[in-house]
Amino acid sequence: MSKPEILLAGPYPEWDMVDLEDRYVVHRLYEASDRDAYLKDVGANIRAIATRGELGASAELMQSLPKLEVVSVYGVGTDAVNLPHARENGIRVTNTPDVLSEDVADMALGLLLSAARLIPHGDAMVRSGLWGKTAMPLVTRVSGKRVGVVGMGRIGQAIAQRAAAFGCDIRYFSRNPQTQVSFSHEPDLIALAKWSEFLVVIVPGGDATKNIINGKVLEALGPEGILINVSRGSTVDEDALIAALRNRAIKAAGLDVFLNEPTIDPRFLELDNVVLQPHHGSGTVETRRAMGQLVRDNLAAHFAGKSLPTPVV
Repeated sequence: MSKPEILLAGPYPEWDMVDLEDRYVVHRLYEASDRDAYLKDVGANIRAIATRGELGASAELMQSLPKLEVVSVYGVGTDAVNLPHARENGIRVTNTPDVLSEDVADMALGLLLSAARLIPHGDAMVRSGLWGKTAMPLVTRVSGKRVGVVGMGRIGQAIAQRAAAFGCDIRYFSRNPQTQVSFSHEPDLIALAKWSEFLVVIVPGGDATKNIINGKVLEALGPEGILINVSRGSTVDEDALIAALRNRAIKAAGLDVFLNEPTIDPRFLELDNVVLQPHHGSGTVETRRAMGQLVRDNLAAHFAGKSLPTPVV
């Protein structure tokens, strides 16, 4: 029996590739110098796309694969997948929720500690030999502060639990109250920002949340406030954020995600009150192995005619 043919949108770790190549005929789209010509050559027999959250799968890509049955996303975000097209054409879509929640929450707290306690600044001072020659600025305490969480899904809950362990008071914004949590729901985002000393963003990407953190929200957060974004770059108005950081309208920010990754707005690099990370919230060995396993489990279940472990569509 011939192996199903799949299209790999971007590179996966070697531990995933061994299993994928054993089970499937793998076509590496990311290695093609001419994507259109490559898809014309191999697209007729492709039955699945294995992609990553930031790469997704456009309607155009899916249309070029007449036998496409399933898109398996390595990541929780599916905003880069054209879900309406998938639904209309009976194409299943899966992602990898839950397995990355703890690590992304760890990153959120790490960014908060780094931005509030000026950890990168202190590291640079020691490395440059300035310790003892110049004073380290006084920093902001994290323990016991007011933390607003924008989004209270799995990752938002994990972030809130960590902040609560620091003795912080937690409130959250979401479309609907989450009955399974004990934290206070705030239906007004501006009101949440005014109340918060730290504002952590962890809503899904997409049109519904585009620029949800805008100039008004940042103004409400105020000059002592710190913004943390571990969601999607599209959720924050980057022009407004850069202006707020430049003008000290907020104290600082910690960012793991950006609008145009990896070619981020160069103005961020000029700022001394922002901590930057390369979208690496889930980038631990443990989580990446679990994510890859779930991608492979979804593909295997589909081709075996079984229920998908983590369906989106």
